Amino acid sequence: MSLKKINTVLAAAFILFILWFGTEFILSPETTAPGFGLPGRPSGDVDGFLIVKGIRDVVLALVLAVLLVTGHRRALGWALLVESLAAYGDMTNVLAHHGSVATALGVHCLTATMMAVNGLLMMRETRKVAGAPATPAVQPA
Repeated sequence: MSLKKINTVLAAAFILFILWFGTEFILSPETTAPGFGLPGRPSGDVDGFLIVKGIRDVVLALVLAVLLVTGHRRALGWALLVESLAAYGDMTNVLAHHGSVATALGVHCLTATMMAVNGLLMMRETRKVAGAPATPAVQPA
């Protein structure tokens, strides 16, 4: 399987995963929140804050989807690298608030690292070959 196909499959999988997870936070925040890894849920009506997280995830997925569908593969690589910071941030948030270490590392850190690797592979796929001779321009006679 070529690097381009591997990158495409990985990027599509991330898009679908992030889109699904974000949609779950929007449609069912009260049942989705415990899987995030934080130790407890604040009292009162906090569904609005959880929905904000879902909207963030859906938008992140849509950015990746637009870049993939339009063929902007180098920009997709950069976006994967940058968006992996959101998952690293989620991991840090869970750990800083004494949440589940297993979820912080096994979900957020693993997702972030795989996104970063996919982004780096996408950058490798789209890099210009250094030192390759340029095609000489045709000189008028």
